[in-house]
Amino acid sequence: METHGDAIPMHLEDEISRLKKERKAVILAHFYQDSDIQDIADFVGDSLQLAQAAVRTDADVICFAGVHFMAETAKILNPSRCVVLPDLDAGCSLASGCQAGPFASWIARYPESVVVSYINCTAEVKALSDVIVTSSNAEKIVRSIPAGKTILFAPDRNLGRFLEKKTGRSMVLWPGSCIVHEAFSVRKLVGLRERYPNAQIIAHPECEEPVLAMADTVGSTHALLKHVQSSEASTFIVVTESGILHAMRKAAPNKEFIAAPPDSNCACNECPHMRKNTMEKVYSALRDLKPRIEMAPELLDRARRPIERMLALSA
Repeated sequence: METHGDAIPMHLEDEISRLKKERKAVILAHFYQDSDIQDIADFVGDSLQLAQAAVRTDADVICFAGVHFMAETAKILNPSRCVVLPDLDAGCSLASGCQAGPFASWIARYPESVVVSYINCTAEVKALSDVIVTSSNAEKIVRSIPAGKTILFAPDRNLGRFLEKKTGRSMVLWPGSCIVHEAFSVRKLVGLRERYPNAQIIAHPECEEPVLAMADTVGSTHALLKHVQSSEASTFIVVTESGILHAMRKAAPNKEFIAAPPDSNCACNECPHMRKNTMEKVYSALRDLKPRIEMAPELLDRARRPIERMLALSA
């Protein structure tokens, strides 16, 4: 299949559309995917929305344009369906920094605790958890836990600290973080605010506390998208993975969106794992029905329970 430079040939989109019909497939994509993938997806959302979409679909094949833990979640919720991930190496720093063995040892130090895990974790860690949360529903779920219960929160310490402030609940935090959201610079945000004094700073709660302290609004990717649509502000400095800007510009075309820069001169505000997926890889995944996400039935069953608790509490 020919390409010219970095251009995507028009027939590639046609071929993906043909394969979707042939395979009875659906493409689910995260807001942090490249814009061309978002545009050909059947559904684009944040982690909670994508989990809910995976439950609702009647497709035979789910092509998950995201990272590994997201495709795992889709398989956990659809054990009989074929789930493919365009690039099997599309990982997550939070998930890789919280392995099941050390996690189980950590839990064992706090008997009778409630284990709350952010969805950015492996299936094995989900299976060891009492309930899963996303940045969209974490506050609601933490508030639902009876007072007096010790809460263990993993793997994102920044989201955990944000939730402690929001809910007043003290939690024991796993020392993990997102490589993208920890790269944002307070110094550079100050400079942007000086250049755009009327702009709102909006940030994802995976960012560090000094960055969140500067934000006018903190929320999940979906919450931030809703905010820019309803806000009277016309300019926004967006402190999260820059892939969300595509959806924001489509939803509010008359507004200006400025990607917050990282501390170094790099593309660190782009998740290197999310960007492993390409249109060519989406096409190949649908054509070949691989790489497939596979798990042992026992792991699927154990990991499904805390996700189903999350979905029930999010209804």
